Amino acid sequence: MRRVFDVCHSCRRCFNLCDSFPRLFDLIDESESGELDSVDSSSFSKVEESCTLCDLCFLSKCPYVPPHEFNIDFPHLILRYRYVEKIKKSGLSIINRIILNTDLTGKIGSYYAPFINWIFSKKNILTRKIIEFFTGIHRNARLPKFNFRPFEKIKKKTIYKQQNIDLSNSRKVVIYTTCYVNYNLPDVALAALKVLNKNNVYVEFIYPECCGMPKLEAGDLQSVTEKAKRISKKLVSWIDKGYEILTLTPSCGLMFKSEWKLLDPENENILKVANATKDICEYVVELTKDESFITGSQNLEKNIALHIACHTKAQNIGIKSAEMLKAVPNIKINIIDKCSGHGGSFGVKKDTYPLAKKYGKMAARKISISDDTIIASECPLAAQHLSETNAEINSNKNYTKTYHPIEILAESYTDE
Repeated sequence: MRRVFDVCHSCRRCFNLCDSFPRLFDLIDESESGELDSVDSSSFSKVEESCTLCDLCFLSKCPYVPPHEFNIDFPHLILRYRYVEKIKKSGLSIINRIILNTDLTGKIGSYYAPFINWIFSKKNILTRKIIEFFTGIHRNARLPKFNFRPFEKIKKKTIYKQQNIDLSNSRKVVIYTTCYVNYNLPDVALAALKVLNKNNVYVEFIYPECCGMPKLEAGDLQSVTEKAKRISKKLVSWIDKGYEILTLTPSCGLMFKSEWKLLDPENENILKVANATKDICEYVVELTKDESFITGSQNLEKNIALHIACHTKAQNIGIKSAEMLKAVPNIKINIIDKCSGHGGSFGVKKDTYPLAKKYGKMAARKISISDDTIIASECPLAAQHLSETNAEINSNKNYTKTYHPIEILAESYTDE
């Protein structure tokens, strides 16, 4: 860490990205010598705990990333620190094991959705205080609502309604539903199905378990590696049948394409999945290159504040959501190119929620709210966080509605 921190100290281009770098530079500037050699290693945790793992320092600021000889990769350095200093020494707490097990919380939350959503509502001040005390989830953090009908329950009724798809003359995809879409936003999967079917793409769905991003962010690298092996083995069976893999949220796409490979670079299944995976917007943009692609026909007349998720940027695929939405008539797009500040569990924990709000305001201020404005992002948590933050900035009682970009394209299609 000292080697990397010393390079960061000499450069300081990342001072305005997140709180990790100002904290690091303050530690150095306020030390006895004004250099890193007089900073105690025990202080490094202050730098680590404020990193959201957005990857923006690695992607957009640092001039010393590979193949430069300095080989600086700050986000993955933080991951290794968390693994060595936290996971290996004390492991995850019981509460964190529960919170980061999105399949456990998702199954319970969706089964008892009305009750759980009521308990976790910000309006329920008493229960939120209790929850904060026992779990460390900030009482003011807006939490995702669970859906009483998770997508895994309704997919059988859905996928077999596909009509006029000639399997011998069509593309085939299998969509990894993601934990968030499955338990919280099944409408995103339905929207993807509608768009793809309209364009003669046959769709199947798969969701064996969470990709492991929440546990990766916590530094539980061994657990995520085992997940990667299990999930990739199931996905490869679809790849071998000629299917491409699509993900509905950028964090899962990033895991499939690159993070899993770093954990187990010699696993053939993981490498095969990485090469066969595309984000949903990335895939639809490919379809638009074909003359037979069907553009939207309904005039939505919306102003869209389109947030570009950090984990989309981390894939180096460009702004595919904006490209895709060119197929929707009469909409105005305002691209929000700053980090939302949410960072997964970072955006709801008591210790880091204030930081998430602080950095979320930078992006939220760029959203001009009017009656026809909607907020869209491929990352549903980022969109929700920006909606909440924008409401606070503008003293609005109501949150601006949030969408996944694929829902906007689907809405522009007629049901004929």
